[in-house]
Amino acid sequence: MTTTADWYVDFADRQARGSSPTYERLTREIARDDELLALLDTVPEPKRQPNLLLAVVRLLGGPVENHPAFRSYVVTRWAAVATELRRRATQTNEIGRSALLLPVLAELPQPLALLEVGASAGLNLYLDRYSYDYDGVRLGTSGPVLPCHLTGRTPPTALPTVTWRAGLDLNPLDITDADDRAWLEALIWPEHDHRRDRLRAAAEIAAADPPRLVRGDLVDDLPALAAEAPADATLVVFHTSVLYQVPADRRAAFIALTVTLPGHWLAAEDPEVTGHPGRPADGLHKNVLSLDGRPLAWTEGHGRSMSWF
Repeated sequence: MTTTADWYVDFADRQARGSSPTYERLTREIARDDELLALLDTVPEPKRQPNLLLAVVRLLGGPVENHPAFRSYVVTRWAAVATELRRRATQTNEIGRSALLLPVLAELPQPLALLEVGASAGLNLYLDRYSYDYDGVRLGTSGPVLPCHLTGRTPPTALPTVTWRAGLDLNPLDITDADDRAWLEALIWPEHDHRRDRLRAAAEIAAADPPRLVRGDLVDDLPALAAEAPADATLVVFHTSVLYQVPADRRAAFIALTVTLPGHWLAAEDPEVTGHPGRPADGLHKNVLSLDGRPLAWTEGHGRSMSWF
């Protein structure tokens, strides 16, 4: 049985290592702190996840630079921390993941109708308005530049043409709302100033042309929203780092539903969630990019790299 301590050690080893020294140190200390672990075990399991706790403390103005200060803050303000843990979800909306989706989307029949499940504020719905750098191969002339180290295939040569875009989320975020913007920024790791800058640039694009975001369930409400897509466009239902937050039975129902919809299903998800065997050679946490259930590549969670199978 995986414990809360195991979860924090795994986060330190496979996600924060080599990416956020602050979070790597802190989550290792949390994994050894019996009092903090006992507090975390009083909230539902999905609400104990490391990234959620760390973001909530940052949102509330608490310190994450060292364990003693973090520990004191969480223990003395646990009621407020627990309230936010129960209220919030990890809705990172990392636009770097657009660089992972682009090679597949650029090769599908154009134009596209994009429908993102777990859309957060919908920033990845604007991937045709960003620019990309695949190891020196540049694509696009507007918006933030998203670098991605790509191995195993050639970079895409053109941006997709998007004629319709919509998002579905249990709690969609409004990019023009100050509280929602603050939550998105709190989810960005301390050392990742480049991600914060990209978020702000993408927010300006979305705010100028707000996306259609529907509050709803990924099983119950997906068919009706998909039916709104124009018939002369290729529908692509996509999601990134979403399914790990969905209960197993609903996850299975969603995957079964995708094969009944027209168009394609594109996902970048944890291999344990999608049933892909094995781990990448470097031992770090990687997601699997798949199209219509067929695995294509290992992908870094924030879009920094992808390695084609």
